[in-house]
Amino acid sequence: MTEELRTLYPPIEPFATRFLEVGGGHRLYVEEAGDPDGIPVVFLHGGPGGGLAPFTRRFFDPARYRIVLFDQRGSGRSTPAGSLHDNTTWHLVDDIEVIREALGIAAWLVFGGSWGSTLALAYAETHPDRVTGLVLRGVFLVRAAERRWVYQDGLDRIQPEEWARFVAPIPEPERDDILAAYHRRLTGADLDEARRCADAWMRWEAIISSLVPNPDILATLTADDAVLESSRILAHYAVNGGFFEPETRLLDDVDRIRHLPCVIVQGRYDLCCPPVTAHDLARLWPEADLRIVGDAGHSSLEPGITHELITATDGFAAKLS
Repeated sequence: MTEELRTLYPPIEPFATRFLEVGGGHRLYVEEAGDPDGIPVVFLHGGPGGGLAPFTRRFFDPARYRIVLFDQRGSGRSTPAGSLHDNTTWHLVDDIEVIREALGIAAWLVFGGSWGSTLALAYAETHPDRVTGLVLRGVFLVRAAERRWVYQDGLDRIQPEEWARFVAPIPEPERDDILAAYHRRLTGADLDEARRCADAWMRWEAIISSLVPNPDILATLTADDAVLESSRILAHYAVNGGFFEPETRLLDDVDRIRHLPCVIVQGRYDLCCPPVTAHDLARLWPEADLRIVGDAGHSSLEPGITHELITATDGFAAKLS
């Protein structure tokens, strides 16, 4: 008998929202949903620069979890929008601690997908005593090979038509380093050119974010009011390798968190975060529960991915109650 797939919990609204000053002129939007006395969990959104969407509250049983969500620096409702000043992985790690302390939480479950998985690992390895467990989806470690696959030499063979659209704003002589060429334009003074490049960049991100191109993801990632800010932050982190030195830092430090329970959910046909990265992490973390979804790509909204994420958070709720 085929197992019935789990789906998102019903829509909910936050029971509290606030803005927190975190230094460098940055002000973060923070919200809480679910049970104020429930199991603390922090949701780390993707991108970087992606911001929150209301559906992300729905990966957790609202009767059992105190769900904390926030827009990372420069993202979503956090201000200043699109700012690259004092905006690195390590600033974000510090921000998570500021939020935890402000909310009076001793330790929490950490949930992150795509870039959120990167940030979750960086945070947990820095503050393992503040983490009760991890749920990771579509693992991304920002290594050079991963960036080349997405932005230089790899996905062009799988999505050739969309690749042609992606590279079209970049002159032929600069296509030996497309990421750097985009970064120059997205952060340059010519705002018209920056916007044209932002549209092309975010369309590419949307196309590779699910097994079958999803119109809803395309509409969200290319929304007029966020496309330039999001693409600037994405390019900023990508061109700087996620600010990891060495690039294998997250793998090198995995022993700091091997005692923590972890579920890794990975789509077999994830285009932007291929399974080899999750495999590399699981090989060094054999205690982690790696769940490969055979008929899925990258998006957390693909049915098999959603099922495994909900199964994971329900499982942690039972363990942590």
